[in-house]
Amino acid sequence: MEQSLILALDIGSSSVRASLYDSDANPVPGTFVKIERSFVSTADGGSELDSHAAFAQVVAAIDSVLEKSGQIKGEINHVASCAFWHSLVGVDADGDPMPTVLGWADTRSRDYTKILQNEFDEAEVHNRCGAHFHSSYWPAKLMWLRNEFPDAFANAGGIYSFSDFVALKFFGEAATSISMASGTGLFDIRRCVWDEELLNFLKIDPALLPRIADDKSETLTLGQTFAKRWPRLAHAKWFPTIGDGAADNIGSGCVTRSKAALMVGTSGAMRVAYRGEPPTNIPEGLWCYRIDAASVIIGGALSDGGNLYRWLKDNLKLPNDAEAQIQERGAARHGLTFLPFLFGERSIGYDEAAVGGLIHLTASHDSVDILQAAMESVAFRFAEVFDRLKPVTNISQIVASGGALRDSALWMQIIADVLGHDLTPAIVHESSLSGAVLLALQTTGKIENIECVSVRKDSPVSYRPERYVVCLQARDTHRKRYNDLKGIYDSRRQS
Repeated sequence: MEQSLILALDIGSSSVRASLYDSDANPVPGTFVKIERSFVSTADGGSELDSHAAFAQVVAAIDSVLEKSGQIKGEINHVASCAFWHSLVGVDADGDPMPTVLGWADTRSRDYTKILQNEFDEAEVHNRCGAHFHSSYWPAKLMWLRNEFPDAFANAGGIYSFSDFVALKFFGEAATSISMASGTGLFDIRRCVWDEELLNFLKIDPALLPRIADDKSETLTLGQTFAKRWPRLAHAKWFPTIGDGAADNIGSGCVTRSKAALMVGTSGAMRVAYRGEPPTNIPEGLWCYRIDAASVIIGGALSDGGNLYRWLKDNLKLPNDAEAQIQERGAARHGLTFLPFLFGERSIGYDEAAVGGLIHLTASHDSVDILQAAMESVAFRFAEVFDRLKPVTNISQIVASGGALRDSALWMQIIADVLGHDLTPAIVHESSLSGAVLLALQTTGKIENIECVSVRKDSPVSYRPERYVVCLQARDTHRKRYNDLKGIYDSRRQS
């Protein structure tokens, strides 16, 4: 018998990845494809992808996998995919998209956050929809789009996540998953429906939104155009796309209340996924989305991660042995306070006015001091997320992943020291692809429960108690300076 294969697709913000997997969730050698890309930042706070180019990259990734696997015997019976959360793209009545896809980092709708906060009890909406009011999410973005592009908005034929637009092109229908819908800030995560109160206020016809697919049984099949382009996929069953953060947790083996996934890639996140319902009261500053109708994922996201490290490296002319120097200098001896909001703030404060800052800088400091302060500051922000996760989870293991941590053993050690908790590095490099496949195999019954799947991990990075004590003091100073700056922002807005 020919082997049964799964095509896995990760539609990310910085790349599109794809590969074939066998029915035991093992990647098929020689079939992996990666197409890199990046959002374009604009001077007014925009963060955009060209809609047509972004879709073409998805098509090209699938083309390439099929070309690479042409001699591999086996039937591709299923396609499993994940995609970046919080994107937004409108389409007209003919299904043609607006020129650009808006990403989570697009802050042009930031002025509308305050309007939403004045109109609603934010704590109530946060607890119902799992998201604070912020430019990352759809409510503020939709208000901005209506105001800036009234004619196009009035003639819109659909309002989608980018993965929903891909579904529209592939299947002829923009069916979305509970997982993707839950990341919009416009979805009732408890009832698993679009939120009526927000829709009424925004004057959004529910017919413009994608249909919520039944994630327990529904699959999709290619329409005529792409079935003809990809004969090997003509009869494959496509599972609704899930959020990449959810897929990363699954692929990292973090699908119980006792395991947290800590990821530092371009940005950063700390997440706990588990089977069950959202907490009765979602802690302030955290978000809570869905993996599917039976599982949730809760955590916090940082806008600054590997992108911050890259900015420092590009602009400070760091010496090649910068990290070795930091190892010798000890924790937080520089006395600096770095506020890591060069790319804005999401968790914990969700402050639309937040910007980066460096305090207590003197002529005695050098570029290595600044790098160390920045790396420690990201760890401090993770610690704030960790503290808020503790009351609603029982974390005993933190699994670390992401390119920025793979490239910097020092940063992994710093985060462990600040958290006062060991970190366990994940060995699975393509955790999001793997996670999408594992969830698909659970849905088909091939895997009884993804909680039972063993994921390879490296030896733990142990935190150093003496440095944890020092970091507690530095973290307290960081928190005070953060609150000081937040107070300045608040007073400016009020004036």
